[in-house]
Amino acid sequence: VRVIARNLSEHDALLVEKTLLWKLGKQLTNISSGHYASNFRPHNTLHKKLTGFDYQNGLYYYNVGEGETRCWNDYKTFGFISAGGGIRWRDAILSFEEGDIFAAYLKGSGFVGIGRVMGKARPCREVTINQKPLLSYPLERPNLALYCDDDDMSEYVALVDWISLVDRNNAKWKAKSGLYSTPLIRASLDNQPETVAFLEEEFQVSFEELLS
Repeated sequence: VRVIARNLSEHDALLVEKTLLWKLGKQLTNISSGHYASNFRPHNTLHKKLTGFDYQNGLYYYNVGEGETRCWNDYKTFGFISAGGGIRWRDAILSFEEGDIFAAYLKGSGFVGIGRVMGKARPCREVTINQKPLLSYPLERPNLALYCDDDDMSEYVALVDWISLVDRNNAKWKAKSGLYSTPLIRASLDNQPETVAFLEEEFQVSFEELLS
C-alpha cells in the first residue's frame, strides 16, 4: 500500500480518488465507480461531444404518455409538456433544466416534435400562459387539474418553445430500424447516434446548433 496524498478533507480525498479512478479506468478492478461519478465524463467518449459536458444543456427523449391528464394536442396547442401522478414521474420532469432540448415521442405513433424547455417544471396550478392560468384554458384534457393541490400527485408542467412539430398522423418513425424508445418519461440521447441522426433529418434541425 502506498499513500498518494495526505492531510486532505473528506471531500478533497473523495474527489482525488474519483480522478484517479477515471484516469486509470479499465486498469483497475474496482466494482464501485467512486463518489462524484456523475460529475466525470464517461470513458471512451473523448471523440464525441456530450450534453452536460461539452454543451451547457442536454439532449433528451421525452415520452408524451397520453392519458386522462395529458395529450399531445394540448402540448402542441399551448406550448408545454407535463408529467405527474406520483413522485417518480414528478421527479422525472423536474430533472429538465431551462434550455434543454428534447424530442417528444408519442407511443404507437413516433416522434412528434422537437422542443426547448423554457423553465423548470412547476405544479400545474402555478403555471400561467400570457398571464392567464393554464388551467383556465380550454384543454382537451381538463383532468390535468386532477390532484393539483397535492404536491406529490399533481401534474407538473414545463413550458416549451416548439422548434419543429407535427400532428400525430405525421409522426416520424421507421419500424424495425433500431430507433430508441422507452417507457421512461425522460432519457438522454447521448448514446443514441442513429436516433439523433434520424431526428435531425426528419425534423430538419441541427442539435449541435441548438445546444451551442
